[in-house]
Amino acid sequence: MNPRSHIRISFIVTAVWVLFWFLGWPDYYQQYSTQFMVIFVIALISLFWILIFRMLRSIKSKRMYKSIILSIYFTVPFSIYDYVYCGIYLGNGLKFLTKYWYLTIFYIIPWIMLPFTAVWIENRAKYKD
Repeated sequence: MNPRSHIRISFIVTAVWVLFWFLGWPDYYQQYSTQFMVIFVIALISLFWILIFRMLRSIKSKRMYKSIILSIYFTVPFSIYDYVYCGIYLGNGLKFLTKYWYLTIFYIIPWIMLPFTAVWIENRAKYKD
């Protein structure tokens, strides 16, 4: 990936975090029931998989390597932003990982979903030919 791609992805990730931050007002999703948040997380995971499938399908080389890079982009910045906001600003420290469990899930999911999807796409391409 070239520097321009890294900058573009960083901007997109930051914009997505800000969007979710605004959507979570006033209590960063704490105002919703656990049942609602479970449904919300499942819906987001489904949309996320569609997004990563399309992204990885369009990549023609080094798909696994790029899935790892994307996993970094989809987890590290979000965890840093959430720690600064929930851990430091809201005063939760590392306890934010359990209090805001619906965020923590998304620090793990990309590391599972992206590489497995890359492998799946590779295997589909091999059997298609």
